[in-house]
Amino acid sequence: MPTIQIKDNGPYQVSGAFEIIDAEGNIFKTEGDVSLCRCGRSENKPFCDGTHNDIHFESKPRADKQLVEV
Repeated sequence: MPTIQIKDNGPYQVSGAFEIIDAEGNIFKTEGDVSLCRCGRSENKPFCDGTHNDIHFESKPRADKQLVEV
């Protein structure tokens, strides 16, 4: 089962086998660890390229017991 870990001041670290499907239906098949951009500045979106370090991105969200559906 895939897991997602939110890295303080960094990307979403996703582990396991899963697919990412973009708005046009393009599929990125992944397996293992993948870092997804959270700062919005990566030149390789949706994947992280480390830009968060250069721009001093700050975010430290914590899990809440309340689930919000969208």
